[in-house]
Amino acid sequence: AASAASASSDVPPFQLGKPRFQQTSFYGRFRHFLDIIDPRTLFVTERRLREAVQLLEDYKHGTLRPGVTNEQLWSAQKIKQAILHPDTNEKIFMPFRMSGYIPFGTPIVVGLLLPNQTLASTVFWQWLNQSHNACVNYANRNATKPSPASKFIQGYLGAVISAVSIAVGLNVLVQKANKFTPATRLLIQRFVPFPAVGPAGDGADASGPAHAHPGATPDRHVHAGEIETSQLEPEIAQATSSRTVVYNKGL
Repeated sequence: AASAASASSDVPPFQLGKPRFQQTSFYGRFRHFLDIIDPRTLFVTERRLREAVQLLEDYKHGTLRPGVTNEQLWSAQKIKQAILHPDTNEKIFMPFRMSGYIPFGTPIVVGLLLPNQTLASTVFWQWLNQSHNACVNYANRNATKPSPASKFIQGYLGAVISAVSIAVGLNVLVQKANKFTPATRLLIQRFVPFPAVGPAGDGADASGPAHAHPGATPDRHVHAGEIETSQLEPEIAQATSSRTVVYNKGL
């Protein structure tokens, strides 16, 4: 058993591997979501990361030094989960971390919504968006159940082709629609990226089930899948009596 950390009135007792905030309420899930996408963890130094990992190891083995608070433990866990892959224990490339989704994903969204795009710019932004989605999903994949590279490549190509085809096709249709005024045509073109990225999202998740954080998904699209409990890790399978469970396929 781990040593007890110093108590704090507004900080819950630390639980290794558990969310800091209650997942039974919307507010708790919202706070948990904010923790996951907190971009401040992108600036954590290598030294601070090592300290966080060591602190959690000390807690796990019951060798915590006196005076360590619950806040310090929660902060250490947040840092470790934001930077290191839970299966491989390797650092996730910064643009593909959950905490990097907003700073690195926002420019792509802006690019998708740019007005008066050419064919080349439409293809480029749709390709970049699907590539980013695929890389995020792959970087946060469940590495305990590896999928063949061919499946990932097939899904990625399918997502890119689907997104580009829909975006280009809709743009051509709108431009040829004589019934629309120029202002209406421009307004409709602004919404073309939305139907383009939606159907393509499933293909970008072909790397397999990703590690999902309870109650929140930072991905722009939520994808659910179903899996038999016999295929889950023993500790997860024991937590349910259902024959199948639904999971979040992509983050």
